[in-house]
Amino acid sequence: MPIPLLLLPGLLCDGALWAPQIEALRDVAECRVADLTRDDSIPGMVGRILDEAPWDTFALAGFSMGGSAALEVMRQAPQRVTRLALLDAGLGVDTPERADERRRGMAMATRPRGFQPIARMLLTSMLHPDRAADPVLGAVMSEMAERVGREAYIRQQTAMLHREDTAPLLRTIRCPTLVLCGRQDRRTPLEWHETMAREIPGAVLEVIDRCGHMSTLEVPEATAAAMRRWLTA
Repeated sequence: MPIPLLLLPGLLCDGALWAPQIEALRDVAECRVADLTRDDSIPGMVGRILDEAPWDTFALAGFSMGGSAALEVMRQAPQRVTRLALLDAGLGVDTPERADERRRGMAMATRPRGFQPIARMLLTSMLHPDRAADPVLGAVMSEMAERVGREAYIRQQTAMLHREDTAPLLRTIRCPTLVLCGRQDRRTPLEWHETMAREIPGAVLEVIDRCGHMSTLEVPEATAAAMRRWLTA
């Protein structure tokens, strides 16, 4: 029987982020993608996730910002999560430099014709250098950003700016956990994931070679294979 699997997208992302994994895992997982565009706080996002989830218990995978939301689910309702996956996720709260970067992006997005350039710059900076000019991948990411839109982007950045430090939660996690990242991820680097994998009891670390931040889209087959191992172990 397929495993209920709730998927949490990242900043400026929607269900297209997870499309390759949904297709590859359809024989083992019944997938739903949560909407993280409507709230300007991580607790608000998570309250909506828990209210709208179609199952009482589920496996939970969060990408980037979605990883922060997934950890907040573990704070609010750990009894509902049977398995946890954190993909290219952040550790702790923003550095002052990252917080300033978010504020600059929000300010730029409010200007006339300012949203498209900031979205394009942000998303392309997340890719492995070998894929930064990939027109197909670029189009997928640009179209996601357009669908999410300026107002939701500002809400999401506000939520990330004011999120709580989830690092103390890591040692309390008791379900089977996958920690995954691209080896060349510059947004949430490998050393952060190594720390998370050490702190979470029994966690498995998977590192995807020749991959930047966007693991689900850059190297979809390897990411899906790691998720299959996590779901079926």
